[in-house]
Amino acid sequence: MGQTMSEETKELTLEENFARLEEIIRQLEDEEIPLEKAFQAYTEGMLLLGQCSEQIDRVEKQVLKLGMDGQLEEFEDGKDIF
Repeated sequence: MGQTMSEETKELTLEENFARLEEIIRQLEDEEIPLEKAFQAYTEGMLLLGQCSEQIDRVEKQVLKLGMDGQLEEFEDGKDIF
């Protein structure tokens, strides 16, 4: 954990970000964590959450769905799923 917050959050995969978020949650659940470290962990978690959201948005835009006519169409907003 010798990396800075910006190095840890830089260009990780979605899975890596989720794994790091799980670690941060475990840290924050520890009742013995000092307030300053809790705030740092919370801040890092919020940055990671933002990155996860951006990564999911990018993937969502790339998802294709099969239309009723059998043609692949870009996934838009999920309104026309059925």
